[in-house]
Amino acid sequence: MEITYVVIIAIIAYICGAITKIFIEQIPNKYIPIQNVAIGIVSALVCYFTGIEPNILQAFVLCLVATMGAGGVADLINIKNKEE
Repeated sequence: MEITYVVIIAIIAYICGAITKIFIEQIPNKYIPIQNVAIGIVSALVCYFTGIEPNILQAFVLCLVATMGAGGVADLINIKNKEE
């Protein structure tokens, strides 16, 4: 069941990333956490309405934690690459 969350979040993140790359030239880094929260909310709604998670609060918490954690890991990788 947990892998389903990851797949849904990855698909929605990919779609949102593709949309922002097409329509917006460059997003300032200060708006990336807002994009991650939006991805988490959309992912939670998808998980809840498809019946993957019967509790909407738990769906929101799981998806928001996952997206914010993924954003933090991506930031750490970018910081490490810039230092080298």
